[in-house]
Amino acid sequence: MKVFKAGAAAAVAVTLALSATACAGGSGKSSTGSGGSEGKKDKLVVGIKFDQPGLGLKTPDGKFTGFDVDVATYVAKELGYEADQIEFKQAVSAERENLIANGDVKFVVASYSINDKRKEKVDFAGPYFLAHQDLLVRADETSITKAEDLNKKKLCSVTGSTSAQNVKTKLAPEADLQQLGGYSECLTGLESKAVDALTTDNSILAGYAAQEKNVGKFKLVGLSLSNENYGIGLKKGDKDLQTKINAALKKMVQDGSWEQFVKKNFGPANYKNEPAPQITEGS
Repeated sequence: MKVFKAGAAAAVAVTLALSATACAGGSGKSSTGSGGSEGKKDKLVVGIKFDQPGLGLKTPDGKFTGFDVDVATYVAKELGYEADQIEFKQAVSAERENLIANGDVKFVVASYSINDKRKEKVDFAGPYFLAHQDLLVRADETSITKAEDLNKKKLCSVTGSTSAQNVKTKLAPEADLQQLGGYSECLTGLESKAVDALTTDNSILAGYAAQEKNVGKFKLVGLSLSNENYGIGLKKGDKDLQTKINAALKKMVQDGSWEQFVKKNFGPANYKNEPAPQITEGS
């Protein structure tokens, strides 16, 4: 009898072990893996700006708004991720390439202009938007009407931005260039008269000027100092992801979502946008 009892106990133990394994398999790896019919995908980490009204802004209540946020959310959905599966990570201009290369983000949607120097380190999908470099000055400023007027004046932009270097090297070599950590810092300097002008893309400048707290304080000079094609930055060599994002961007334009996002985020500033650009990256 003792032998019988021992054998029965062993059989029960084996049965329980098999049941536990089956349960683990049914609920297990798919919730943290690539996802599928048996479970959800991992969180998708996307780099955006946190301080650019109209493009990428983190509000005091922890929400995210802006054109880039809408684009990123649309692309993520086309990749199989719902809004609650997206984790937005701050991507300041100087850190965008590092975030991508280190795998801290899957891709970056952060007013990220496509250029050859950046393409040495990352790949792009898109472009999905065409902006032009402009200047933002105080509303009562009359001495700055063209880029050359910045000579001997204090010009602000952010570290890692191509805009300030464009002005400094090509248009106003005697400008006193101040490079700060974020555009909001430049805006504070502009309001306090610590700097005379802020330069970056007109889309970004329009977003700041349209904020309720800034209405009437600033104005765009109305220049087109460069063409800035915004792309979605991703790890170099990831052709599969590039192809999928490009397909999502094309669909976004075709179904009217792109136009909807533009009006929603830039309409209050009376910003005159360019049509959606043709996708050139990865082709």
